[in-house]
Amino acid sequence: MLLTLLADFRIIFERDPAARNWIEVLLCYPGLQVLLFHRIAHWLHNLGLPVVPRLLSQLARALTGIEIHPGAQIGQGVFIDHGMGVVIGETAIVGDYCLIYQGVTLGGTGKETGKRHPTLGENVVVGAGAKVLGNLLIGNNVRIGAGSVVLRDVPSDCTVVGVPGRVVYRSGVRVNPLEHGKLPDSEAAVIRTLVDRIESLEQELTALKQQQVGTNSLVKAALSDCKKNEKPKAASCQLSDREIREFLDGSGI
Repeated sequence: MLLTLLADFRIIFERDPAARNWIEVLLCYPGLQVLLFHRIAHWLHNLGLPVVPRLLSQLARALTGIEIHPGAQIGQGVFIDHGMGVVIGETAIVGDYCLIYQGVTLGGTGKETGKRHPTLGENVVVGAGAKVLGNLLIGNNVRIGAGSVVLRDVPSDCTVVGVPGRVVYRSGVRVNPLEHGKLPDSEAAVIRTLVDRIESLEQELTALKQQQVGTNSLVKAALSDCKKNEKPKAASCQLSDREIREFLDGSGI
């Protein structure tokens, strides 16, 4: 246990540029403090001691704002950064050197019995506010974007974003845990593609209308009247429109 706690202590200096000295880390880092409580509670839980492990868990929650069930298995070198609002369920397994941010939930999806919480591999990064729910297997070196909701297994070396979480990047390159903010915006990319497609279809439709106008004078007159009536609507669909242009040029696109 001492070697594990030492790994928990050292990893903070590697991953948090705000960590300046060992006294500050010991006294002011709730992620380290809750792991100390949890490792004692987990040891007592494995011995079959009733009540006391849960009391330690509740005490740690009151002091740090982080709730870890005594039954959860936490690997060495795990860093819970800030940590307020983190919840880790009874059957969750967190691999070595994972990085977990505030507001993360490793929870279940109902009243199942047995293994009902996620298993995280090694070097997994779970962004702020992300939810990983159910008996899922998250592979090694996975990055889960902030605010994502993961409901399916994720292979190793992938990046997951969105609600529900989608794999948007696959690679054999090891994750740099401090680059969790550099994630693609898959929803914005899809919206951009759809808007481009709508503009293309509008241009094709306009060309077809012009062909019909050339072959039939009656149709030409009807289309002319229709065009006059539909001018305001057509203007609102153009990509040059201010609202759409601001959205497409906004942050994250």
